[in-house]
Amino acid sequence: METTNARAELEHWRADFMGQVANPLFAEALFDRVPDIVFSVKDTQGRYVCMSEACAERCGLESKAAAVGRTAHDLFPRHMADRYERQDQRVFRTGRPLVDNLDLTLFNNRKPGWCLTNKVPLFDASGKVMGLACLSKDVHEPGRAGLVDERFASTIDHIQSHFGERLRIDTLARRAGMSSAQFERRMRRIFQLSAGQFIMKTRIDAAAERLVGSEQSIAAIALAVGFCDQSALSRQFKQVTGLSPRQYRQLADSQA
Repeated sequence: METTNARAELEHWRADFMGQVANPLFAEALFDRVPDIVFSVKDTQGRYVCMSEACAERCGLESKAAAVGRTAHDLFPRHMADRYERQDQRVFRTGRPLVDNLDLTLFNNRKPGWCLTNKVPLFDASGKVMGLACLSKDVHEPGRAGLVDERFASTIDHIQSHFGERLRIDTLARRAGMSSAQFERRMRRIFQLSAGQFIMKTRIDAAAERLVGSEQSIAAIALAVGFCDQSALSRQFKQVTGLSPRQYRQLADSQA
């Protein structure tokens, strides 16, 4: 098992290595080869610093360079850009990532479709948020029966904004306009998780963010993210991560 000093040495080695990389836009080049994944980086004013080729094509741009300095409102339909901007502001305000958001996007044929979006904050040397990196993966819907519509997407939003409350699968299914069985099948096809597993993942993600980003007690975090008590959080957290919440917080503190 690694010692604290060994982990610290590895972190120092990694930071030193990345600091010497002369082409920090290597991620953009990698995602140019993946047409169903869109990658981009923005500053806190919402201006694109870079984007992958797939994103530029969907926006009708002649090249990736044409996106630099522009915003989502310059490139996407207003209703999409408004949502992206609200998401970005949340990341900038909280300094926390956005995980598995179901969003409308433009596909390669310029027609609207759905994607799963993840956004992570980017920090400068002083720890201040200076921008974000975004990765969106297309949700492919085989056959004529679309897997996603506005009501289903709204239900996913509801889970991700009300995970601290009691969430019943049958109530969520009705909100999405389908039976519980239909809702479960759709969740598995899109997220590869049952509805219950998706709710649990959302709560564990939220707990992990708070363990690192706040000084709240573990008991308070447990209640805030939807668990009945600290022991319930600890049991599920260790099952998912292999660490107790306390061990997870200590590990994050040692690497800070």
